[in-house]
Amino acid sequence: MSETIDLPSMPRINEPAPNFSANTTDGPRSLSDYKGKWLVLFSHPADFTPVCTTEFMGFAQAADDFKALNCELLGLSIDSVHAHIAWMRSIEDKFGVEIPFPIIEDLSMQVAKSFGMIHPGASDTSAVRATFIIDPEGIIRAMVYYPMSNGRSVAEFLRLLKALQTADANAIATPENWQPGQPVIVPPPKTAAAAKARAGEG
Repeated sequence: MSETIDLPSMPRINEPAPNFSANTTDGPRSLSDYKGKWLVLFSHPADFTPVCTTEFMGFAQAADDFKALNCELLGLSIDSVHAHIAWMRSIEDKFGVEIPFPIIEDLSMQVAKSFGMIHPGASDTSAVRATFIIDPEGIIRAMVYYPMSNGRSVAEFLRLLKALQTADANAIATPENWQPGQPVIVPPPKTAAAAKARAGEG
């Protein structure tokens, strides 16, 4: 007789992000606090680990670039606020980099599980390197999962955010490794008249 196993639901692109309320290094935070802004929510396996430290410094150094695009940063790991604060102070003491964004305390793993950050094949108690780009309406627009052994490219998430905002503003698509100012892909004409007009545009 077959056994039924309930698997946690996974978040999906173009659907609402799971709602959350959590304690952070800047006090309580919930998804609704970010309404009207873009949000990059990213998890890491544990505080004080070498790969995570490089990633957090990368996000910290790019924080102003994200903010200029109306985007906030929010970290997460299954550690306490006290551990987060100690780690933030250690990064500033050793590398001179201040972490300017909050980090979620997720000892219960509730937020990590709701976003599909816990992958038993990798670890039963640590969040993999997951990154979510959430738009001002709370919709997940992109999500990327990395293995615990390899760090992310912060520059790629900044590029992707710019591409998403450009696509939204102009109803276009962007090609591989698109950068601002480069050619974009326009949708096909929907009427014969529009196709005729397009032909004269070059």
